[in-house]
Amino acid sequence: METPTNIPDYPAARPLALTDKPLLDAVFALLQPRVSELTFANLYLFRAPHAYRLTMVGDAVVVIGQGYDGAPYFLPPLTGTVSVATQTLLDDGMTLYGADGEFVERHLAGGGYQVTEDRDSFDYLHRRQELAELPGNRFHKKRNRISYFAVRHPYTVELYREGFREDCLNLLQEWHRVRTEMGSSSVDPETAAAEEALALAGGLGLEGVVVLVEGRVAAFALGERLNRQTAVCHFEKADPFMEGAAQLVDREFNRLLFTDCTWTNREQDLGVPGLRDAKLSYHPAELVRKFRVRRLPLQA
Repeated sequence: METPTNIPDYPAARPLALTDKPLLDAVFALLQPRVSELTFANLYLFRAPHAYRLTMVGDAVVVIGQGYDGAPYFLPPLTGTVSVATQTLLDDGMTLYGADGEFVERHLAGGGYQVTEDRDSFDYLHRRQELAELPGNRFHKKRNRISYFAVRHPYTVELYREGFREDCLNLLQEWHRVRTEMGSSSVDPETAAAEEALALAGGLGLEGVVVLVEGRVAAFALGERLNRQTAVCHFEKADPFMEGAAQLVDREFNRLLFTDCTWTNREQDLGVPGLRDAKLSYHPAELVRKFRVRRLPLQA
């Protein structure tokens, strides 16, 4: 991967590699993050579109990258003297992305910063058991769609394994085709990341479910543990022409996996109106707020 020219160079900055997994897994186990970006699998799978690199700023390990628009940013520093590293990067003109409210309060208490809510990046946090059971009137439309699917398509559900990879890839390509026709801006990096996730699921610590109709994969979902109490679903793909398949695979992911977790993080909506409506229709218990932070220009 070429080093992006619009990201400042820091000592020992280098692309994220699979060999970094033990280190970052240990860091995240200590941090117990709430934001969905902060898992090794998520960072690794999206390392190309976001040009993720690891670097040291003082004694702090930091992930730097860029948005889909090419604008450089850094994620909240992971170790060391976090406040100093954050201020150093902001002073260098970098933007902090993915800071939750607790990080802002702890490390950016002083003035001189522009702190902006990033609504498009808010994570949707749900009670896992609600997603697994879809109880009450709030979820009757979800249950109806699942029933519609079940009546028309006798199905089975299995845990994801390598043997399902090829069929999942076929489904993913159909999903890509339909989404491309709809004009989705992030469809290419999303598809590439999902392809690699299917190939490396075991090594990355991802778990998943597949919905099978007549032996063919009609939907799949892959995720992992975000913290001790929370699972995160990174990928959820369903046959776009099978109504109810998406609702079914979401329910089964939460029914069968990470059953000791209280919460499921369903990630962000990226500001896509249809995706936002779909995520809100699952009645999140909380939107995990994220902020972008910049250093205010000095007054003349």
